Amino acid sequence: MAGPLTPIAGIALRYGAVAVATYAATRTIPKLRRNQTTEDTLDTVEEGIEMRRDGEQINATGRFRRVVRLGNRGPG
Repeated sequence: MAGPLTPIAGIALRYGAVAVATYAATRTIPKLRRNQTTEDTLDTVEEGIEMRRDGEQINATGRFRRVVRLGNRGPG
């Protein structure tokens, strides 16, 4: 009976190692504070792409909003 468990144990060890590495990597990333003025400024950007030209410099601003719904009337 111990024979069939060997491949499963190898796969479990591999996925476990990936899970531990991912957990360790996410713990090392510092948490940033949320700047509410920046969030409010980004909310004023219109949807779509805008391009501006100032001398030799061209700037582009874009915003695409995507709503994912579960079902036809699901929460967005």
